[in-house]
Amino acid sequence: MPRIAALVLLALGLSSVAAHGDMSGCACDLANPESMALRACALCREAERQSADSPFFFLKDSSPLKPNRWLALPRAHYDGKEPLAKMPLAERTRLWTAAIERAGKLWGAHWGLAINGDRARSQCHAHIHIGKLLTGVETGRFVVVAGPARIPAPREGGGLWIHPQGAKLHVHLGEQTTETVLLR
Repeated sequence: MPRIAALVLLALGLSSVAAHGDMSGCACDLANPESMALRACALCREAERQSADSPFFFLKDSSPLKPNRWLALPRAHYDGKEPLAKMPLAERTRLWTAAIERAGKLWGAHWGLAINGDRARSQCHAHIHIGKLLTGVETGRFVVVAGPARIPAPREGGGLWIHPQGAKLHVHLGEQTTETVLLR
């Protein structure tokens, strides 16, 4: 019996993970109030509350488990699968630039930015996590870029995380759960 109980717990745990992720197919429809009431559409609702002349905005992360986090978000909707890849390069560059500027003000040279992959996100609306980079998380799997205009858009449903390295940026691509490199 203990083995069956363990399998049931494992199945429940896996189903709860699946219920909180996989934004590759987004159900948010601005014209449908019922769909906009979904938890996964909370950031879409917040974007609609912003001034139409503001291309992006910042929010303090509402999770009590992440008191040190901020989010950078575009006002426009780039929802569902690979949202940043849908955004025009000039707009994406402005968003990255603003997020980096805010991160630097908050954390000095110890900042990090993260975007979870499609299967690990719990919100449809594109957003960048801003936080303090944890010590010791650097890996050898990164590309070096000269600035925000050179940050590649995540592809194939993957996420990315970024941090400064001198005058350049290290961009870690292809991971799903990336925000774990940031201080909660």
